[in-house]
Amino acid sequence: MYIITLILVRLSVPADPRDPGVWMTDPARRYWVSIALNLVPFTGIAFLWFMAVLRNHIGLLEDKFFATVFLGSGFLHVAMLFASVAVARVLLDTFASEIPSQSETYRFGRGVAYALITTFGMRMAAVFMFVTSTIGLRTGVFVRWVSFAGFTGGLVLLLFITTTAWVALLFPVWALLVSTYILFANDRSSQ
Repeated sequence: MYIITLILVRLSVPADPRDPGVWMTDPARRYWVSIALNLVPFTGIAFLWFMAVLRNHIGLLEDKFFATVFLGSGFLHVAMLFASVAVARVLLDTFASEIPSQSETYRFGRGVAYALITTFGMRMAAVFMFVTSTIGLRTGVFVRWVSFAGFTGGLVLLLFITTTAWVALLFPVWALLVSTYILFANDRSSQ
């Protein structure tokens, strides 16, 4: 769901937070953004379940220090995701019938939504990738390449999220990789 949400938003909304909002006059773009915004609560819930599955997979090997950073970065990511979507939803509803290009409210809201998800939320996702990969490497619950993929993806996300919007896809793709690995690792261990 997260991948679909990001693709819908990236195809519909310009990545530049200073865009004048002309995209909002296109009914198709507004529709796709609306679908994406409606998917986000389910995405957040699924991510919280993902965090629980990871903690369960780690089990008694969990380290308090890393567990704190793991939980903090994961919760902050979801909170910032929800906050940015709330601001975006208000903007979409407020400017339903006009081009917001001269509106200070639009520029402020667009900037806040952009900063929450891109500058802060995705960087928390990068921290989550780092700490999860560190836990996986230290405890041996992941094979090394899964952890190194997380370190690499987290570094790229941390450094390039504000320059290339499509980089945000690294996070849900990595989460899908980890989920698939855990699913098959649990399947093999139960046989």
